[in-house]
Amino acid sequence: HLLASTIPNCISFDPTFAYELAIILKEGLARMHDRQENIFYYITVMNENYKHPTIPKDCEKGILKGMYLFKEFNNKGKIKIQLLGCGAILREMLAAAEILSKDYGVDSDVWSVTSFNELRRDGMETERKNLLNPLEKPEKSYVQKCLEERDGPIIAASDYIRTYADQIRPYLSKPFYSFGTDGYGRSDGRKQLRKFFEVDKEHIVAYGLSVLAKEQLLASKYATDAFKKYKIDTEKPMPTKL
Repeated sequence: HLLASTIPNCISFDPTFAYELAIILKEGLARMHDRQENIFYYITVMNENYKHPTIPKDCEKGILKGMYLFKEFNNKGKIKIQLLGCGAILREMLAAAEILSKDYGVDSDVWSVTSFNELRRDGMETERKNLLNPLEKPEKSYVQKCLEERDGPIIAASDYIRTYADQIRPYLSKPFYSFGTDGYGRSDGRKQLRKFFEVDKEHIVAYGLSVLAKEQLLASKYATDAFKKYKIDTEKPMPTKL
């Protein structure tokens, strides 16, 4: 996807669910065939078996723009975090959100990011427009509009290297943490591979609690207890060094 982002007329997506793919394919065919736009699409899809939910209301625009709010976990608590996941890792985000809600009373908004590349492009275009029009009221990027009214720090993760999710960092004013599959994976299955790269639900929970502690929204002991509970080695080197 990072390589795809360097091609100006390549539109790339990493959807999770069937309805996301259907909407992307429909729009792609309309743009390439009906409107004869000089573009092409790069889409990555899953090869795992999992349940696909029914399509949420009013999500089509967000899917094509790059992200939309998939689910809110609300305990009406005072602590909240924003979770952004794409492709295979969105389901890890959802599982982590359930644990954070049930075990720690932490609310979260889970966003399905269909394309960090498209979010970055929108951010760059908005930034350029604002620079070219200094006398006008600055416009806001799509990702900024989505998250500016939402409480809590942001965690983003994908099945690609951290740089993929990190592309949206310049367009956010909230604390932002990105995770990905940096390094060489040598595991016998997906579960162990995601654990190795620290993008499984257990790591997302523990890192999420640590992020909240760093932002002084939660006591640090919850994070340290989670690292112990999930047997996460805090002395382990970065996967890139293994």
